[in-house]
Amino acid sequence: MTSGRAVYPGSAVSALDRGPRSTIPMASAATASFAPAPCAWHPEDIPFPSGFAWGAATAAYQVEGGWNADGKGPSVWDTFTHQGGDRVFKNQTGDVACGSYTLWEEDLKCIKQLGLTHYRFSLSWSRLLPDGTTGFINQQGVDYYDKIIDDLLANGIVPMVTLYHFDLPQHLEDQGGWRFDAITEAFDNYAQFCFRTFGDRVKLWITINEPYVVAKDGYEKGIVAPGIMEPGIGAYRTAHNMIKAHAKAWHSYDLLFRKKQHGLVSIALNSDWAEPLDPTCMADQEAAKRYMAFCLGWFAKPIFISGDYPAIMSSQISVMSTKQDYLSSRLPEFTKEEKMMIKGTADFFALNYYTTRKVKHQENTHNEPSVSGDREVEQIMDHSWPVASGSSWLAVVPWGLRKLLKYIKDIYNNPIIYITENGFSQRDPAPLDDTQRWEYFRLTLQEILKAISLDDVNLKGYFVWSLLDNFEWTCGYSCRFGLFHVDFENPALPRVPYRSAIEYAKVISNNGLTKSTEEL
Repeated sequence: MTSGRAVYPGSAVSALDRGPRSTIPMASAATASFAPAPCAWHPEDIPFPSGFAWGAATAAYQVEGGWNADGKGPSVWDTFTHQGGDRVFKNQTGDVACGSYTLWEEDLKCIKQLGLTHYRFSLSWSRLLPDGTTGFINQQGVDYYDKIIDDLLANGIVPMVTLYHFDLPQHLEDQGGWRFDAITEAFDNYAQFCFRTFGDRVKLWITINEPYVVAKDGYEKGIVAPGIMEPGIGAYRTAHNMIKAHAKAWHSYDLLFRKKQHGLVSIALNSDWAEPLDPTCMADQEAAKRYMAFCLGWFAKPIFISGDYPAIMSSQISVMSTKQDYLSSRLPEFTKEEKMMIKGTADFFALNYYTTRKVKHQENTHNEPSVSGDREVEQIMDHSWPVASGSSWLAVVPWGLRKLLKYIKDIYNNPIIYITENGFSQRDPAPLDDTQRWEYFRLTLQEILKAISLDDVNLKGYFVWSLLDNFEWTCGYSCRFGLFHVDFENPALPRVPYRSAIEYAKVISNNGLTKSTEEL
C-alpha cells in the first residue's frame, strides 16, 4: 500500500450493492475476451513457468524503525506521525516498527524459511542522503543496504529495490516536495547515486511506488504524509512531476549504467479492476473506462504508450475546469520534448493489485474541484464479495486480477509483468492459523495461473505484501498483512510464521499449487 497500506484508492466506497449478485456475464473495461477454462482444467496439475519469481515485499518506513539512528534525516512520515492529531490509529508511529534496521538477520531468516527467489524492499532516501541531496552521504545508511543486498545474493535471492516508497526527505518537502519542478532533478540525482552505489549488484529497480496514492492521498486529500490538501490541483501537479522524475531516472540508467550493469527499471503502479455495475448500460461501461484511465492510465499511458495522459482523462478534467470557471485545464500539459522523454521509460510492468470495484456513472453536481469529481464514477462493493478482516476496503476478488492482467496485456502491448504487491490483511489480534486468508491467496494464485496459461499473459513474478506485519500507514499496527506475525508488544519483536507463510513456502518449493486440504 499498500505498498503496504492503510489507505488505498478503493478505500472510499460511496455505496454498497445491496441487491443480489448479478448472474449476467460482466463486460470488462477493455471489452476483452477470455478463453474459457476447459472443464478438466486443474490448476494443481500445471506448474508456474520455469524461473518464475516468487517474492515478498516490504518498505523502509514500515519495517526499519531507527527513525533517527546513525545519521538518518527526517522523512515526511516521521513528521506526519510525530505531529499526532489522530490521523494515524492511536497516533502510532514507525519510529521502531519491526526494528529491521537492527534486526535484518531475523528478516533474512524469514526470507530463507519461505524459500523466496526474490525480495522487494525500499531504500530510505533520508537514511542515505539525510537532506535529500548528495551534499552529504550517510555512509552508515549505505553500509546497511550494502549488507542487505550482499546477504540476499549470498543466499541466492534476487533483490528488487524501490527507490521511493512514500518517505520523501522532509528537507525536500520543505522546499515544495513533489509539487515543485525542482524535485525531478533531486530525484534523478538520488537515483543516479543509488544506481552508482548498488547497481553492480541490483538488477531490478522500481523508481516510485504507487504515485497515484502519493498524489491523491498525500497532496489532494491530505490523509497521508505530507498531509497537503489541494483538491483538484495538488494531485495532478505532483503526479506530473513524479512522471517526469521517473522518466529522468530511467534515462539516466539507460545512458549511464545499463551497458555495464544490465539491469531493468520500472515504476510500481497500483490499480483496482473496474466492472460496470450494469454490463448492458453504456454509461456504466464508460464509467469503467474512466475509472481505469484515472487510476492506471494516469501513469501507464504516458510511460508505456504515448508520453501523454489518456484522452478520456484530459477531456474530463478540461470540461470540469471550464465549468468551474478555470481559465485553463487543472491538468498540467507535457511539452512535446517531455512527451518524447517520457514515452517508453519502463523495462517491465510492475503492478500492485488488491481489489476490484463495480462502478457506475455519477454526475458531478458540485463546483468544488477534485480528482473524484473529475472522474464522475461511483464505486460499489458487491455485498457477496468477502472482505479481508483487517481492511474494510479490501474486497477479495481474485478474478479481478486475472481480468486486470489481460487488460494490461491488451492495452499496454503485452509487456513483461511482475505483480509487485498483492495481499490480504487481518485484524489485530490475528490468528496464526489464518486458514481463510490462505484460501484467498490460493484462489488468487489460481487466477494468476489462468492468466498465464489461458490468456497468455507474460507474467514473470509475484510478490506478497508483506513479508512482515508492519506499520500500515494510517492504520498503524491495527491491521496485519504479514506472512510473519510480529509481536509489537515484545521489545525483541519476534517473527512467527502464519499458516499462510508455511503454505506459500510449499507453493514456492513446488513452483505450483498443491491441492487444498478440502480436496485431499
